[in-house]
Amino acid sequence: MTVSPTAAPNDTLTPAPEGPFGLDRLLQDVADVLCAEPEEIDPDENLLDQGLDSIRLMSLVSRWRAEGAQIAFVDLAERPTLREWAELLAPAA
Repeated sequence: MTVSPTAAPNDTLTPAPEGPFGLDRLLQDVADVLCAEPEEIDPDENLLDQGLDSIRLMSLVSRWRAEGAQIAFVDLAERPTLREWAELLAPAA
């Protein structure tokens, strides 16, 4: 299980969603399109502020849909952090 580096308000660590589109995978994919290292990207910061633009976002959506993700561009654009994306792309429990 992957655990977030930040503590939740109750001082417990929140597990990151897992599955084929888990936080580690999303972090690597975003780093690839931004030509950055994964450790340079903050999973809780707005990705638009980190250099992600609509063209790169659309390329990620296309790649992930080709691999079976049920996601729309607008879903990701409205919640532009990696942690939110991992939650949106997590398999239904």
